[in-house]
Amino acid sequence: MIIGAFTGPLLITFVVVLFILVMQFLWKYVDDLMGKGLEWYVLLELMTYATASFVPLALPLAILLSSIMTLGGLGENSELVPMRSAGMGLLRILFPLILFVGLLSLASYFFSNNVLPVANLRFHSLLWDVTRKKPALNLQPGIFYNGIDGFSIRAMQKDADSGTLHDVLIYDHRAAFQGNRTVVRARTGTMQRSVDGHYLVLRLVDGHFYDEHSPAGDRGAFPMMRGTFAEDEIRLDLSGLGLDRTDRDLFKDHYKMLTSAQLQFAEDSLRKQFASRVDEQRKHLANSLYITRPDAPKSTPSIPGNTKQFINALPPQERGNYYDVAMSMVRNNLSFIERTDVERKGRTEQLSRFQLEWHRKRMLAAACLIFFFIGAPLGAIIRKGGMGLPVVFAIIFFLIFHIVSFSTEKLVISGAFNAWPGMWISSMVLIPMAVLLTWKASTDSPLFDADAYYRGWERFRSLFRRDHAHPPTVQ
Repeated sequence: MIIGAFTGPLLITFVVVLFILVMQFLWKYVDDLMGKGLEWYVLLELMTYATASFVPLALPLAILLSSIMTLGGLGENSELVPMRSAGMGLLRILFPLILFVGLLSLASYFFSNNVLPVANLRFHSLLWDVTRKKPALNLQPGIFYNGIDGFSIRAMQKDADSGTLHDVLIYDHRAAFQGNRTVVRARTGTMQRSVDGHYLVLRLVDGHFYDEHSPAGDRGAFPMMRGTFAEDEIRLDLSGLGLDRTDRDLFKDHYKMLTSAQLQFAEDSLRKQFASRVDEQRKHLANSLYITRPDAPKSTPSIPGNTKQFINALPPQERGNYYDVAMSMVRNNLSFIERTDVERKGRTEQLSRFQLEWHRKRMLAAACLIFFFIGAPLGAIIRKGGMGLPVVFAIIFFLIFHIVSFSTEKLVISGAFNAWPGMWISSMVLIPMAVLLTWKASTDSPLFDADAYYRGWERFRSLFRRDHAHPPTVQ
């Protein structure tokens, strides 16, 4: 009965949370998707992969919401009272749900480790292709259209019914460094796609052209051509407007596209490469100075007198050469050290991202259980079902989790924290709340009873009250 009461709200809240997260994705990339003439199945494929990428994040929030709603509804309908009266403790009542949520946590980890990398690979490769796709052919009156490679087209007016273009101006930029040397202008024109859709056939009427093929900077090498035409036909290649699918192998080594085992293997490889690179940098820096070279003599040759006397004894030109060489060596070494520092920070950040993704898969799976032990006791305490008060509490706890998780993730990437325990701080913050709420609900503590807090406050105030010297007497 309890599992059945829990499954319905879980499915509803899971779908609602997924929908909200997908809408957030659409708002983020709406400028990259609009106006490109994408087919409906391409958009559907992109939305499917985006939805799959949000499943591990949506499941903990859905469990939190549904657990508050389920236990709150049972308490509001007085269904928990007979169970508790029969001697069943809260954990005994929740035992079926604990097993069910435990299975959901394992399923979440399996999804994050096996399904999500594939979905992320297809999602990011398709998103890359979509964002790089040029806008669809849509001529606006009075505005130059530059979506077709090598051409810039403008029509001052466009008949909406017949599609006739008026005052058509075309600049041909296919030749490199030629500027606007090939120009075609016509009074009217019509355009339509070829049968295979690869070309745009532009038929122009009553126009003239201007063509100068001389190389840039040499206008006298070739003659200029100028002429008029009654009708002309121009074929424009539209292959650049299509959606080119990138090879997915280019993205497969990204940390979001790897399983836990692949992340561990990649991390070990990166550590070995990092150690090898550090050794190379150390040797290069050591070889840049004579006294730190491995083949340098154990004892440096002695200079007659002290160094100052030796330098002063040199001719001015030779002394200047010594100073120039020394300054050049110092600048080169400082520049090398700066580049080395930037490279090491980049490699450390890359390692942190791989470690972060490895812990994220486990952290989000564990968050399902933590949110359940927050939501179920909280619902039993407040005894309110539906989408009102439970949603408020769920949003508060989820915001705490999300803000702490996002902040610590940035700190892990910057190197301020290690991936462990940095990625688990958000869970560690919620675990005491889960333990407190479970204990309060198990002992029927009046956590949200205003009268109980008032009575406690009165008892606290009574400790500081002074007894009357002459207590009142009852007449």
